[in-house]
Order: sequence, then C-alpha cells, then structure tokens
Amino acid sequence: MSRAAISVVLLVEDNLGDARLIREMFNEPGLTAAELIHVQRMSEAERYLEQNTASLILLDLGLPDAHGLEAVQRARAAAQHVPLVVISGLDDESMALQALQQGAQDYLIKGQIEPRELQRSLRYAIERKYIEETLFSEKERAQATLRCIGDAVVTTDILGNITFLNLVAEEMTGWTLQEAMGRPVAEVFYIEDATTHAVVPSPLERAIALNQTGHLPQNCVLIRRDGFELPVEDSASPIRDHDGLATGAVIVFRDVSAARVMTEQMAYAAAHDFLTGLPNRLLLNERIQQAVALAKRHSYKVAVLYLDLDGFKHINDSLGHSMGDKVLQSVAKRLITCVRTPDTVSRQGGDEFLVLLSEVEHPDGSAIVAKRMLNQLAKAHVIDQRELYLDVSIGVSVFPDDGQDAETLIKCADIAMYQAKENGRKNYQFFTPAMNARAMERQSIEENLRRALERREFEVYYQPKVDLKNGTITGAEALLRWTHPTLGSIPPSQFIPVAEDCGLILPIGAWALREACTQAQAWRDAGLSEINMAVNVSALQFRDPSFLINLFKTLSETDMDPRHLELEITEGVLMKRAEFSSSILKALRDKGVRVAIDDFGTGYSSLSYLRKFPLDALKIDQSFVRQTTMETDETTIVRAIIDMGKNLKLRVIAEGIETDKELAFLQANQCDEGQGYFFSQPVPAKDFGELLTRTSSHLHKDPGAYRTMNRPRFPQFVFKRF
Repeated sequence: MSRAAISVVLLVEDNLGDARLIREMFNEPGLTAAELIHVQRMSEAERYLEQNTASLILLDLGLPDAHGLEAVQRARAAAQHVPLVVISGLDDESMALQALQQGAQDYLIKGQIEPRELQRSLRYAIERKYIEETLFSEKERAQATLRCIGDAVVTTDILGNITFLNLVAEEMTGWTLQEAMGRPVAEVFYIEDATTHAVVPSPLERAIALNQTGHLPQNCVLIRRDGFELPVEDSASPIRDHDGLATGAVIVFRDVSAARVMTEQMAYAAAHDFLTGLPNRLLLNERIQQAVALAKRHSYKVAVLYLDLDGFKHINDSLGHSMGDKVLQSVAKRLITCVRTPDTVSRQGGDEFLVLLSEVEHPDGSAIVAKRMLNQLAKAHVIDQRELYLDVSIGVSVFPDDGQDAETLIKCADIAMYQAKENGRKNYQFFTPAMNARAMERQSIEENLRRALERREFEVYYQPKVDLKNGTITGAEALLRWTHPTLGSIPPSQFIPVAEDCGLILPIGAWALREACTQAQAWRDAGLSEINMAVNVSALQFRDPSFLINLFKTLSETDMDPRHLELEITEGVLMKRAEFSSSILKALRDKGVRVAIDDFGTGYSSLSYLRKFPLDALKIDQSFVRQTTMETDETTIVRAIIDMGKNLKLRVIAEGIETDKELAFLQANQCDEGQGYFFSQPVPAKDFGELLTRTSSHLHKDPGAYRTMNRPRFPQFVFKRF
C-alpha cells in the first residue's frame, strides 16, 4: 500500500441515482484523473477484483446480495490491501461504525455527501490504510529480528532452582549464570502484572506441577535485577525423563517492547485522526457512552457540540489542500484550549469537529464553551505568513434532554448546527424538537429528490419577458417545477435549497438547461418568434470545473444558438471569487452566451466589479418593484439601477410586475424589459407556445392586453419564484 494518487475507484452501489451523483462529484479537482468503475452487486465486484486492481473501494452497505458487515467482509476478502470507504444511510450510522472495526478506513452518510467531503474521505482512507500497512510491516520486521537474534532461555531442576541461563536471558534478567545458578527461579525471573504490579507466579512451577506446557498471562513485565521493567511473552514446558515424569522445566521468553509499542501505535491510529491527532468518530462514540453512563449515576448533564467551519472551503479551494490541512491543525489546537481535561475534542472529517463536554454541572456551561470557541476561532490564523479568517457554526445537544446515546446526541447536535447556519452563521444553537421536525421534512425532500430525475417528476415552466416599449415577448425565463406522485406540487423554495446543500443541483440544473435549450429550439423549428431563453445558474453549477464544458456541449447537442441563451446569476455568486468569475464570464462572452445579474440590489452591488465583468443585463429584484408605487427609498433605488444600467450599456429587466402602477412607473423611467403576473404566470411549454402564437399578432401596440387576454387562460395565484 502506498500514497500513490487515486487512479481507479471501484464503486459498488445498486442505487443508480446515488451512483450518478457520486460520478458527478468525480469531476471536482483532485479526482478528475481517477477512473470510476461502477458495479451494482457484490458478486460483480468480486469478479472484477479477481482480474483487476483498484486504488480504493466505495461500498454501499445495502446491496442486493450482501448487506451490512457481510459486504465489508467480502470486500476485505476480495481485496485485502485496498482502502475501503463504506456508504451508509443516515439511520445505519451505527452499522458504519461497526464497519470501521471490521477493517473499513472511513464511512460516508447518504444525503450528507458533498464533493469536497468525498475527496477528503478518499484521501483520509488512503492515508489511514497506508499507516496501518506501514505499522503492520514494521511490527512484522521487528518480530522477525527478535526471532533471529534468539530468545532468552532459563532451565530449572525439579525444585524450581536455576540450572541454566543463556546469554540473552542473562542480559534480560541482569543475572549472570554463575550468580543465578541454584537460586529459586522466582528470584531471577521475577514477573509482575504491568497494570496492578501484583506478583505473577512463575509458569515454570506450574509446568512442573502439571507436567504440561504453560504461558504467562497477558500484560506481564519482567522486573530486571536493576528494577527496570521489560514486557515479556513466554512459553514454559516441563523437562521429562524416559518415563515421562517432570525432572525440571525450561522457559523461553522474549522482550516484546517493540512489538507492544507497535501494537499501541496501531491502536492509536485506529482511534485518532491522522491529520490533527484528535480522537476520531469511533473513539468519540465510546467516550460519549462512558460519559452518559457516569452522568446517569451522578446526575450530571452531558453536552455534545457539532462544529462546522464557515469559510474553510474557500481557503482550501483557493490556497490548496496543504494550507487547508494547516488551518485544520490550527483549529484543533484552539479548540483544545477551550475545554477541560475530561472533555474531548474530535475531528469528524472534512471541516467538521465534535466536542464532548462530559460533566456539565451549570445550565449555562455548554453555552459558555460555545461562546469561547466562537471567539477563539474568529481570530486570525497566521499560517505561512498569511492571516486567514474563518468562522464557525455550532449546534448543541444535551443529555438527557435530547438523547440517551451517542448516535442520537450527535444527530441532534448536527441538526442544531444547520439551524445555526440558517440563522446567519457565526453563532450557536441548542437543539429543539421543532428542529428535528424540520430536519425530517428536509430529509424526506432529499430522499425524494434523489429519485425525481429518473422518475421524470420535474417539468420546466416558462414565464415571458416583455419589451416595455412595444409589448412584444422578447424572451422566457425557464423555471423548474416538481410534482411528486404522492406529495403533489413541491415549491421551489423548499426543494432548491436542499438540492444545493446536497449537490443534487448539478444533475438537476444540467437537466433543466438541456430541457430549456431543447424547447427553445423546438419553438424556433415550429416557426414561432425566436426569443431569448433565460436559465438560472446556482453557485454550485457556476463553480463546477465542468460547467463550461457541459454548457457548450448542451448548446451543441440541442443546436441552440448561444446568442439566444441568457444565464441568470446572482451578485453573490460572482463576487465570491471575482477573478475566477471574470474568466468564466469572458469565456461565455466569447461564445456569445449572455449573462444577467439576478436579484440586483440585494447583494454586493459593487460598481467597480460591474464595470469589469462582461455582462449583458441587470434584473431588478421584485422586492424593489413592489415598492415603486409608494414614496419610499426603494423608488430612488429602482431609478438608480435603471440609470446605472443605461450608463453601463446594460439591459435592465424588472421582475415581479403585478399592477398597472408598477408597469407605468417602470415605463416612465425607461426600464427595458419586465416580467411578472401582470403579463403571465409561469406556464408549461405547450401553453407558452400558444401564448407566443396568440400574442404575436395582437399585442404589438398594447402591453396591457397581456393582462386581459391571459387571465382566463392562466389564472393568477400567489407569486412564488424559483
């Protein structure tokens, strides 16, 4: 086993949706060179491994022909020296922990896998397997060396008095043969229990008395003549005469100090994170269980804090894994300073840490520690002469209020941590039952989302964009809609954030883009007006290394003219990594693809960057449009955005127009385009095609006619936007 780069990963996963998601993640930097081999059954994996090699195995614990630990055992038998990462459902985390004890190097939880977490888990598994193999090899070499130099040998007579010591025995006991001859064996070969220091009877006496071979108990030490302790292993046998009667005994023993050190190192590596040296998941679970047991007896409380670093991914992506690793080590050191000796700080992998507060007597004790951690981690981390900043979101669960075991307490702390993120990050939140209800709802949405694409439950609706000068339809915005067979219509505001959090927005967004391009081309082929198609792009899509390649491939395969595609991207996405964004926008401009800033005015609104970015349009957020009929600051903001757009030679589009007054204000201030329920709600492709046909000959002169004509066909409803 070596630290060589990951070249071939064998994925054993029967769920095609989950397999597709993992394959998409392999497009991330660091894994693009790896070949992913996918099989659906354990038997297929075994056949593959008979003829081929793999750098690493990703193994689902719920296969049709192997479940749970059976799958782990079969994988180990088929590829003993290949690192193994198991994939488990959220409810089977205990099974995943057992898999670690059976030889797996790490585990991932379905629904919580993100590209960076997957990369880090694979690297961790390779590193841990390398350490295990190295320690095992060193232990084998040490034992072979000890055997080659010879063992210590002591013999006695029938009374248990020394009759012989070899040179190795002399060295180990500190007695020469001349000094030891005739002395009781217990005086020369003096053994104690390493833990209790109780005297252990000599195995030679037992060998003589029972006339059979015997051994010392485990964890024994030889007390040398000078008082130095040596860990030893032995074998004692009687020396028999011709009649088979014991006439004495011989003991062969060896110094196992090196082997015991190796064993301790291997045990340490199995229970600690190799990067930070902190306890890992396995050891933390054991300590939580121990703390809970003590708390029950002494009426203490136990708190579990789940920490997720905010800003770490940006550091890792921009400055590299080496810098990211040093940041994690810095975080680990600071967290240790925030807790007491009985407490435990653990790294869970990636940028997540868990802290166990084992004896919480004061009700505010865990809150005080959480505040201390927020303050400590907010200070600059000076690494390689750089000042790096990050914050942390913390979730807190408490025994016995939130759970009775480690798994439940960790789960509740995790849920509370996500609530802290939703509350603006840089804070801590205690778990409440209401959080669990929201988490269950989110989990349900995520589970159904994973199957929605293959079950064809998505549909793209289209909302017209209208030229506010002449009333013609200039374009359409593609908006994703999801109808579940039993849950019915699920609002985008519920499922889009979940899709972004779990990475499913990548395949879903790719599907929506292809569907919109295909539909635009279909309208063109049908002889309808050639319009611009606007498609929303999420942060994950925009930062995906394959974003441009996949986009241009979709345009080519759908025969879509790039000049008629407009991507809508929020200010926050562009400003997060301005230089990177600028290069992507330039590549889009070179191909003719248009770009509009969505929800303009609600984010950074940096004029200096707007001048640098190759953009085509600004979209005024609906919240500002809604205020245009009132004497408020928002009317000034809208006028300023329109003037800014004109000065920068950008089209200005107002979204969410619903009333005559809003339309009149925008027209009076020379806004270029608009969309909203005043003209039409988002509608299916068939209805939008009919709308194009009906409006092309009737609405050139009167934009207000949209409202009159549209209402019977497309009834108004509460405005919700993708």
